[in-house]
Amino acid sequence: MKSAAKTATKTNAARILDGLGIHYELREYEVDPEDLSAINVARKIGLPPEQVFKTLLTRSAAQEHFFAVIPGDAELDLKKLANAAGVKKIELAALKEVEPLTGYIRGGVTVLGARKPFPALADETIRLFDVISVSAGQRGLQLLLSPEDYLRATEAALADLTRSGTGASA
Repeated sequence: MKSAAKTATKTNAARILDGLGIHYELREYEVDPEDLSAINVARKIGLPPEQVFKTLLTRSAAQEHFFAVIPGDAELDLKKLANAAGVKKIELAALKEVEPLTGYIRGGVTVLGARKPFPALADETIRLFDVISVSAGQRGLQLLLSPEDYLRATEAALADLTRSGTGASA
């Protein structure tokens, strides 16, 4: 049912997927602490950047937190996210807030198994692919799974979350 790289360590995110009976693959890559970008991760795991989704923690003016899950080659549109989340204004959470609130460090944030179950919104382009990649909850380890399984596991709502005209450049 599930497959993991020989040396990959099971993370809480992987254990959650196991518990839900969701098929996934764990894919390891060498971490470059100077470049934690999703585009770099995509290159290292052999997927196009638009198939590698990054998870961003955001905060509304009322101090509500939301996860935004967007393609690795895209930029989050805060106005679109606020509209989708039903709040007036939203911003990226401060980096110093990320680990205490999620239990994960930058480059390893995932909705699955986060310390607090904040609502998640995923960019609607997630459904364009047979397989997507998200962080497994630690730097150097990605989960590959179907978008439908990811949406089921995270209970993420779909919305248009990215800026128009963004994308990977050559």
